[in-house]
Amino acid sequence: MLMDLWHSLSAPLQDTLLLAGLILPALLTGAFVLRGYALLPLLRALIRRNLGVSAAFTGLIALSVAVGTGLTAQERALRAGTAQAAAPFDVIISAPGSEVTVMLAAVYLQATDLPLLDGDTYARIANHPRVALAAPIAFGDSYAGAPVVGTTPQFVEHLTGGVGMGQIFTDLPHAVAGARIPLEVGDRFTPAHGLGSSAEAQAHEGFSYEVVGRLPFTGSPWDRAILVPVESVWDVHGLASGHGPDWDGTLGAPFAPRFFPGTPAVLVVPDTLASAYLLRSQFSDGQTMAFFPGAVLSRLHGMLGDARQVMSALAVLCQFLVACSALAALIILSRLLAPRFAVLRALGAPARFIFALMWSFAMSMIILGAVLGLALGMGIAVAFSATLTEQTDVVIQARLGWGEVQMVAGFVSAMALLSLLPAARAMWQPILEGLRR
Repeated sequence: MLMDLWHSLSAPLQDTLLLAGLILPALLTGAFVLRGYALLPLLRALIRRNLGVSAAFTGLIALSVAVGTGLTAQERALRAGTAQAAAPFDVIISAPGSEVTVMLAAVYLQATDLPLLDGDTYARIANHPRVALAAPIAFGDSYAGAPVVGTTPQFVEHLTGGVGMGQIFTDLPHAVAGARIPLEVGDRFTPAHGLGSSAEAQAHEGFSYEVVGRLPFTGSPWDRAILVPVESVWDVHGLASGHGPDWDGTLGAPFAPRFFPGTPAVLVVPDTLASAYLLRSQFSDGQTMAFFPGAVLSRLHGMLGDARQVMSALAVLCQFLVACSALAALIILSRLLAPRFAVLRALGAPARFIFALMWSFAMSMIILGAVLGLALGMGIAVAFSATLTEQTDVVIQARLGWGEVQMVAGFVSAMALLSLLPAARAMWQPILEGLRR
């Protein structure tokens, strides 16, 4: 019954209750230890007199917390960014091979040589009664390192819902630039065959595109792509246009199988969710391969999740070792502070006052270190996300989440309980022994 009640709660409420449960031991411990005492002035003086030791201890805690929080925030951001980039791609159909390879090429625009689907195969896909859109995706050309992708106007509409500026291409020499391409509407450019440094030497001289539109920002590699009519990609390579002799110049489907030069991949949008599974089954027949990019991505995330579990275990182990080290350091610190505590006891301070003072001294450094570690971990994750975004063109944004806050809350509560040990040792330290130090 309790589990049913728990699952009936909203996710934010579950996270809030879990956070409250994790921090509750620290709050109860603090209320028990500090009741009846105003320790702030003496605590402030104690920290100032031991500033170097306090800073070193706080830094140790901050580094431990930063490892765990930075790891979880970065992994979550990577999942979200890659999933967002693959969201517009319902079903991909290609020649049989590696689903991962085709997905990296068709969704994330990684340069790869793929076999082509012929006109009859494309017609079988496009004419299927459950297919709402079948758009060829042809790549291989580039401009200034950016991939030039041949497709249809319908694909552009599906990818972003339209252009953010200008219009979708309506003629062979038209192009639509991604949001991060440094070309404006009205600019012209000459494509080159291939990618990389050798592309400039293989430019398609005598042919140029005019940018007629710019895509809105998508947060995917398509922001650094240039979309052009697939007919122009075929034409510039001396191939047929994909249409018969009576073609009126209208871009996109329908294509004539006899004049269809081939495409490495086809984006398929099914008319219903159930149709997507039917299409995947029917077109995974040995001649073609149909798959859900989201499902392939989930498998990759599963592999990443296994690595994350290992890294998380290492992070927990690191925090455990730091907690043990911190406990040992606190015990040593209680010995160093023994003369001051002995003086306070000689002046009439009760033993429980020393207990509360030592516990407060330890927890002030632990809480400050945890907060700094949370900020440091998020800062590292944000910086690493920016590097990944620059390298992959997939927008990865690390943000502070419930998981990181709950991790810190659990760590603080654990240390609040462990800090009772050095506090008890300081309380029971004989006064005369402390005065002799």
